[in-house]
Amino acid sequence: MHVYPIAAAVVWGTVTGLALPRAAYRLSVAPEQPRPTRCPADLPYPDGWRGWAGPVRNAGHPAAGWRSALLTAVVCAAVAAATGPRPELTVWLLLVPLGVLLARVDLTVLRLPDVLTLPAAGGTAALLGVAALLPGHEGSWPRALLGAAALGLFYLVLHLVNPDGMGFGDVKLAPTAGLVLAWYGWGALAAGTFAAFALGGVTGLVLLAARRAGRRTPLPFGPFILAGALAGPLLPS
Repeated sequence: MHVYPIAAAVVWGTVTGLALPRAAYRLSVAPEQPRPTRCPADLPYPDGWRGWAGPVRNAGHPAAGWRSALLTAVVCAAVAAATGPRPELTVWLLLVPLGVLLARVDLTVLRLPDVLTLPAAGGTAALLGVAALLPGHEGSWPRALLGAAALGLFYLVLHLVNPDGMGFGDVKLAPTAGLVLAWYGWGALAAGTFAAFALGGVTGLVLLAARRAGRRTPLPFGPFILAGALAGPLLPS
């Protein structure tokens, strides 16, 4: 086991996880609503990145930052343990906090903001291209690009067939998941995609059984896409 990458991943996950609540709060608005520039205590957020990173003051959830930090640290550690000190590990560690942020926003307001999904796809493609040039990588960049296109097209078809069941934000998130999964192979792409739908289906059935949701209750699918994407680095090739 590679101790140093795992330790560094835990530190990275903790620090970035603590910085997520304010960004999640500011992004968790309906598409037509402006993003808040003031905290719940009616104090203005500073300009620049300092206005996006950190806790939400007087939000009534003082433990939210530590929950995000714990989740992000655990996922980062798991990815580091599975990947080892390979060039693509840097890409995964950059994606994990972004994925946690996307999941929080989707769970709160049922949307995946373009300001996160589009840079995630472009940045992941570019960074994996760099990783593919470095020695020791374990994956295929051309296959990752093809996987991103294939999964994006698959989700687009689902959206066109049933727009109420598959949001367009999910379509824009799909290429990022396709990049992560297809980097490791077509089997990983199939497994991760199946896992996303299986997790979504089981969650829906549990909510129905617990009377926490009805047949027409919309469920955020972004968190399941992101969870399925973990099949790439975590499952054996």
